[in-house]
Amino acid sequence: MNESKLIQKAIKGNEKAFEKLLEIHSDQLYRTAFLYVGNREDALDVVQETACKAFLAVKQLREERYFLTWLTKILIRCAYDVLKKRKKEVPADENIIELIPGKREKRDEALDLVGAIEQLNEPQRNAIILFYYQDLPLTGIAEIMNIPENTVKTHLYRGKNQLKKLLGGDGYNGKETIS
Repeated sequence: MNESKLIQKAIKGNEKAFEKLLEIHSDQLYRTAFLYVGNREDALDVVQETACKAFLAVKQLREERYFLTWLTKILIRCAYDVLKKRKKEVPADENIIELIPGKREKRDEALDLVGAIEQLNEPQRNAIILFYYQDLPLTGIAEIMNIPENTVKTHLYRGKNQLKKLLGGDGYNGKETIS
């Protein structure tokens, strides 16, 4: 059954259809939650809370084509709720290794990248995660963040420059960027 039909059934209250949609997107939701909260347990809690809130509100979804955007928006709010409850900054730790397949050198680079992403300001971090990890288009990111598309482009540009600076990338020219 295609995703559009599942979404239509879920909006009408079909629990199995909603469950199937969550299965389809579970890996993407978990990875995104993990990028925000930094550990497995909290990421699973965020996904579970997202599923619960989304199930209760799915009938309010106006356009089925924005299902994933809507679900991601709920997930981000849940992730920030978890971070607020912790009342501290999330350090990158070795738990990130479970998300990264490949050799140890690649894993170390990915850990450095995750640590650098955590240092970005919230709008830049959101734009980077949604664009590069969720593969969302600029219009989808603008919808999730409730900002114009050109502002998303600005956050991506500044975020990438900041990441280059933090990671000492080859293309970084040493000039400070305004955040």
